[in-house]
Amino acid sequence: MNTARRSFPGSTSVSRLEAYADAAPDGLAGGTPHLHTVSSEAYLVVAGAGLLQTVDASGFAQHPLEPGALVWFEPGVIHRAVNGGGLDVRVIMSNAGLPEAGDAVMTFPDDVLASSDAYAAAAALPGPDVPAAERLAAAMARRDLAVRGFLDLFDGGVPSPDRLDHDRLERLYARAVALVAPRADDWRARWRRGALADAAATGARLDALLAGRDPGLAAARVSSARPEPSSLGMCGVLGRYDLESRPAEGTR
Repeated sequence: MNTARRSFPGSTSVSRLEAYADAAPDGLAGGTPHLHTVSSEAYLVVAGAGLLQTVDASGFAQHPLEPGALVWFEPGVIHRAVNGGGLDVRVIMSNAGLPEAGDAVMTFPDDVLASSDAYAAAAALPGPDVPAAERLAAAMARRDLAVRGFLDLFDGGVPSPDRLDHDRLERLYARAVALVAPRADDWRARWRRGALADAAATGARLDALLAGRDPGLAAARVSSARPEPSSLGMCGVLGRYDLESRPAEGTR
């Protein structure tokens, strides 16, 4: 049996997101505002309704989320999933493994972002040995703290295109860089094993085809994955897939 590494297409990851239904302090149900420093993200809506609120250097925007909608955004875009009812999304992330390694930075108030210890304490959630109700309460408290920091980006705390304080946004970006910079060496190693290795493999296949050689078609196999147990993510209940390669179950 061929046991070579077989990554998910493009070295991406995929997960199911059921957005939180509890309301934040501003009355909107949904997830924790955050940004990614390295990885791009996409939302593919399969059920329900809502909005994706985004903030970048061009300003504040709201994007409708309804079945069939596909929205994607680059590293640095602050995003907040707002649940209008039953919002169910498939999340696709580039650089599989990096988001779970700390690529995401939540929009906590500036005094929390200014200290790595304070940030780590605010971001942590109880372990699986804690009752589910307590873990959910902790996730909501974390979400609410990030919403406070998100609203601080706007004059008067009201998200709108003409109220974004660009100086505060620049300070948040600077805080995010300072928080994640110590992890960059580890992330580079993950990237080399993942996305870069996949791109290099594609290049090798193209080289083989240009030379009239078999690019390895006979070595191709099928892999499959099952969802892991649900966990509490930043934006809702997550059903991640373990994408470590394994033979697919099937019949012949």
